[in-house]
Amino acid sequence: MNAEVIRTERPTTNSRLFAHTRWDAVPALAGLFHLGYFVGLFFLYPHAPLWLMLILGFIYSLMVNANINGVGHNFIHNPFFRSKILNRIFGVTQSIACCFSQTMYDAVHMQHHKGNSDRQDENGDTIDWLSIYRHGHAGEAENLWSYVFLSFFRDDVGAIRKELRKRNNGDRFWGDLELTAFATILLIMAIIVPTNPIHFINWRFILFFLPFWYLGHCFSYLNGYYRHYGANPDKPVAWGVSSYGKSYHQARTHARFSGPRPAETR
Repeated sequence: MNAEVIRTERPTTNSRLFAHTRWDAVPALAGLFHLGYFVGLFFLYPHAPLWLMLILGFIYSLMVNANINGVGHNFIHNPFFRSKILNRIFGVTQSIACCFSQTMYDAVHMQHHKGNSDRQDENGDTIDWLSIYRHGHAGEAENLWSYVFLSFFRDDVGAIRKELRKRNNGDRFWGDLELTAFATILLIMAIIVPTNPIHFINWRFILFFLPFWYLGHCFSYLNGYYRHYGANPDKPVAWGVSSYGKSYHQARTHARFSGPRPAETR
């Protein structure tokens, strides 16, 4: 059987900060901007009219999708920094900005590459936890609307933590830390009203924010659904694999492999 060989070259840099290219400053700053935007919503809410906050909230939702599928995704495959601790810290900032765990996203995404949106096996299970066939029927993809709006509630944190434990590299600790970090930030935002003088019990902001947080992740699932819908799930498919060429991009390549798949690495 013939195999399509995919060759990529990683650029080298003499930067003491960045691991691959100084251009990684662009997605890194984009991720930090998203974090600042999120915090800005909190401080702006008591002072801005509702119509403006609704627009800004919708923009936040779009930014969650762009961050997860852009910055966060590329960071999984190509950690930006030479320093391991800087990569860990950036993962925490990503987690707070998107209100999830970047490290747990790493585990889910690696599982995605192992299964590549596979069909259900004889036990009704899929390797890929994000497979559009995981909750489908009769070998068909799940309905678009249920996939987009229900996938947010389907994450199995226990299974993800179990997968992180297998790595034996501290990922489970950092995944738990990231969950704690964003939950703590949300709790603080729910308690403190940033006015002068300070007030307490900020339920209006939380009621405003949570739907846009949810919508942002729904946009991300919508993105993933249409990246796979219509493809042949019986062929190994590599989706959204970050790579570097002459320009910074995502390679969306459908490839057939004649041998065993390479081991998944970060």
